[in-house]
Amino acid sequence: MRSNFCKIAAAMLPLLFAVSAAAQAFPVKPIRMVVPYPPGGSADMLARSLAAAMFQDLGQAVVVENRPGAGTALGTREVAAAHGDGYTLMIGTVTSHAMNPALNPRIGYDPVRNFTPIAPVATIPFALVTRSSLPVKSYGDLIALGRTAPGTLSYASAGVGTSNHLAGELLQSMTGIRLNHIPYKGSAPALNDLLGGHVDLMFDLVLTATKQVQAHTLRALAVTSAKRSTQMPDVPTFAELGLPAFDVSAWFGIFAPAGVPSDVVEKLNASIRAAIRSPDMAKQFAASGVDPMDGSAADFAQLVGNDFRKWSDVIRERGIQNAQ
Repeated sequence: MRSNFCKIAAAMLPLLFAVSAAAQAFPVKPIRMVVPYPPGGSADMLARSLAAAMFQDLGQAVVVENRPGAGTALGTREVAAAHGDGYTLMIGTVTSHAMNPALNPRIGYDPVRNFTPIAPVATIPFALVTRSSLPVKSYGDLIALGRTAPGTLSYASAGVGTSNHLAGELLQSMTGIRLNHIPYKGSAPALNDLLGGHVDLMFDLVLTATKQVQAHTLRALAVTSAKRSTQMPDVPTFAELGLPAFDVSAWFGIFAPAGVPSDVVEKLNASIRAAIRSPDMAKQFAASGVDPMDGSAADFAQLVGNDFRKWSDVIRERGIQNAQ
């Protein structure tokens, strides 16, 4: 018996050494990073900045591939079905991993079970903006008008189930006002109609709203971040205005398919965190109003799970129907 055990152990040693060496050597080939959005947007720009920094750290190319479609579901499904070896990553968002799955149970992936959270990357706050001709000067004025004439104020969004749609639903839920939701096929046409005076208000990313606010073509009433935005230092937070629980942000983070070994997760997480802390990325973040996020894989997993449950509750409470 002892002789057989020794033979089996001896036979397994090379395999164990090979597995250990493979883990230490990761990565030994290029890494693919899927972006479930078209080129040029916030997620794409963040992915490309990260890819360049990770190449310097890991010594292997990180190749960015855009896979837009079906409101982020196309690229996200593709990653969910990939092998969990660390060589396929994606930049996911609150939309892909919290809002869309909460809105559509038949989306084709589970945001928790089908993915390995690797690291959070950044968050971009929203600003509540109105057309400049709307007769309100402050958040208090807007709420008063909303209560005086329920259902007459309209707000634009990038579509049903998007961040700026659900931000408006959360505002209604927390304040009791009633708004008329006008969905568009993307944030750009929604913003254009707000600028044209066809709708009254919108939750837009600080990143894109700042220019219009500075030009006085839009008026900013509040920002959704925990502290005031450096891009809009004169605009109060919702917490300052009496809604400390109003927490809406467009977060971005790196995911892999389920099953990635823990040592590979740790190596990828360390590389991403080093990139985020680098002077070059810190400068990019500061210039564009993006807030860096620095956390472990476990921290990121907790964020994803909490947001998925939160938006599931909002969608159920508000009776929002999937439009896909």
